[in-house]
Amino acid sequence: MNSFEHRLESMIFSSRWLLAPFFVGLIVSIAVLLVKFVKALVALVPMVISGTDSEIIVAILSLVDAALIASLLLIITFSGYENFVSKINVGEHEDRPAWMGKVGFSDLKLKLIGAIVAISAVELLKAFINVEMLTNTQLAWKVGIHLTFVFSGVMFALTDRITERKSIQ
Repeated sequence: MNSFEHRLESMIFSSRWLLAPFFVGLIVSIAVLLVKFVKALVALVPMVISGTDSEIIVAILSLVDAALIASLLLIITFSGYENFVSKINVGEHEDRPAWMGKVGFSDLKLKLIGAIVAISAVELLKAFINVEMLTNTQLAWKVGIHLTFVFSGVMFALTDRITERKSIQ
């Protein structure tokens, strides 16, 4: 029975590698997002000459949005891989992010909701710049969704803080 149990536990432990393709997929998603970013950046150049201020601002905010999403995907990839699959062994490489290897699941949740709130804020700002194109109902939905993300982020942080205090005591 001990041999069976050992093989079963080894198989369960090895199953973590089933997550690796998900993280590779996120890296591919970053590359796809990069293509979209470059396309939007190239479209921005002629817009500087012929576009309105609000069009230029919305285009720039779209670039910020893409950068935030790409950063979020990278954080999820690094942290998820290190937390659930294997440590990323790059030694003491000078470009190694300071947070790498230190972001736990709880921290990842907070970073995720923080990035979602930031992305939502950028989308809301774009909506406010083009407010004349929205109905009051559409604007109310956008504000409501953003506030829901903000509230969720605060609740996540509060829950983690309460849990952390209980674990210290």
